[in-house]
Amino acid sequence: MEAMNRLSSHLKTRLVDLRKAKEEGRKIIGYTPGGYLPEELVLASGAIPICLIRGGDHSVVELAGAYICRWIDTFCRAQIGYGVSGEDPYYNIVDLLVIPITDNHIRAISDVLDYNTNIEIFPFGVPHMKEKTTLDYYLHGITRLKAKLEELTGTEITETKLKEAIHLCNRERELLRKISLMRKSRPAPVSSKDFVALNHASLLADKEVMVEILESLYNELHEKAIASGEGPRVLLTGSTLALGDSKILDMIEEAGGVVVMEEFAEGIRPYWENVKTNGDLMEALADCYFMRRVPPAWFRPGKERRDFLIELAKEFNVAGIIWYQLMYRESYKTESYYFPSILKRQAGLPMLTVESDYDPSEIGPLRTRVETFIETIRR
Repeated sequence: MEAMNRLSSHLKTRLVDLRKAKEEGRKIIGYTPGGYLPEELVLASGAIPICLIRGGDHSVVELAGAYICRWIDTFCRAQIGYGVSGEDPYYNIVDLLVIPITDNHIRAISDVLDYNTNIEIFPFGVPHMKEKTTLDYYLHGITRLKAKLEELTGTEITETKLKEAIHLCNRERELLRKISLMRKSRPAPVSSKDFVALNHASLLADKEVMVEILESLYNELHEKAIASGEGPRVLLTGSTLALGDSKILDMIEEAGGVVVMEEFAEGIRPYWENVKTNGDLMEALADCYFMRRVPPAWFRPGKERRDFLIELAKEFNVAGIIWYQLMYRESYKTESYYFPSILKRQAGLPMLTVESDYDPSEIGPLRTRVETFIETIRR
């Protein structure tokens, strides 16, 4: 598809473009994935948001062992490895690293990089319950971030600039949502690999370029001739789906399965809700990013996310769910024990749970389990 080729070309020169922008005086704001950093604030300050979403490399996970205990989530250990080693060029270019502290695993990234590198860290807390007091706490955190961005860039974040950024990011979310919903059809007009690539790209690409490419792709997909036939439809969910960690998607595809929906706390941008532009804009950001988004597994209670997964499974007519979690993310591991019975009772669907530490030695056993599961739901 022409739009995907344009996106690939844009990403190939992204680091060069960022270095040039940095030379011209623009600030690069890095942030950890999870969906709790309002990119609108960064854009309205004139800075460039870049999500540190790379993963899948076991060597940097091992490297992190010199700085943090093994019992930290695999993706978070990878970020520590990238940050202290300088092997990820995006870590070397950021002027500020914003880390919304969602749990102790993400906190480990903040603490270790703050102590062992020269990267300036800006952490703020994300509560684990949705109520008035926690919304106020989150709003306080992003208000502090707004002040920090204004100080760093020397640019006031005005209501006009913030509203423009909100409209741009809303359009990106809207297009991702429209493209995703097209996968309800049989067969799906866009593969999961391409949709995940779009999500990862949206965390790195120039925002205006990304929106233009999504517009083009949406139009292309409407005109695309789709071959008949499709394997078992799968919903893929879990804690983190990083850029560079494609093995689970590869295995499902090679086994003949078709992923038609992904739901992850980190790696897939929350695109189901738009920011409202009436009223106080900071409150609107907090409402969308904290209150109205479907929360990760570490929120209490967890019923909202579980209900959402069952709703997605029914709407996208899947034959089963594959739960892909990273090692030591205990909130997801806990849920993976009791969610299968809820899923079976409410939707009549089976679930396969697999776990990864980005270790190449796990590939064989994972492939066997995925192949067996796909063959089972094919019958």
